[in-house]
Amino acid sequence: MFKLYYAPGTCARASHIALEEASAPYSAERLSFKDNQQNSTDYLKVNPKGRVPALVTDKGVLTETPAILAFIAQSFPKAKLAPFDDAFALAQVQSINSYLCSTAHVAHAHKMRGYRWATEETSFADMKRKVPETMTSSFTLIERDMLKGPWVMGEQYTICDPYLYTIAGWLEGDGVDLGKLPGIVAHSKRMEQRPAVQKVLAAEKA
Repeated sequence: MFKLYYAPGTCARASHIALEEASAPYSAERLSFKDNQQNSTDYLKVNPKGRVPALVTDKGVLTETPAILAFIAQSFPKAKLAPFDDAFALAQVQSINSYLCSTAHVAHAHKMRGYRWATEETSFADMKRKVPETMTSSFTLIERDMLKGPWVMGEQYTICDPYLYTIAGWLEGDGVDLGKLPGIVAHSKRMEQRPAVQKVLAAEKA
């Protein structure tokens, strides 16, 4: 059985949803960022990065959302969460998830974690002011060039979908005008109809 460490509202939601979609045997342990549990001695033994998600497997611990999502898809092929029979389509899935990780998530992080890139308070404020612009730019590109509909890859639901849904959930708080992203909004609504998503959201609120 796997063990997922997560915190509500974080990027770990994507892995949590994927585990549910795959009907994987797992348990979930919630960390409180408010109480700084991600930097506790016990958790740092699991993930020295002090971040979520972390997935404990019988072979070791996996971190980083794209890696965990790919592992889940490959471990449970019957769930058809990735197009393993099409090398190009699989590379597209990895490309999209890499963009969400390396660009969209990083743009969002500039709002409250500027200390990762700078030390001056004025720099933090400048980065924070830039977030609505950078997140809008990232998701405009996603809607125009990546989101095929009804799911990210078209008719087939994949590991791109819980990841996109998770990060899109931050847009309103980042000052993005959702009225300019109808495709993203429609995708989120479709996601929220899925039992796996409903179960994970309920667990986060419990």
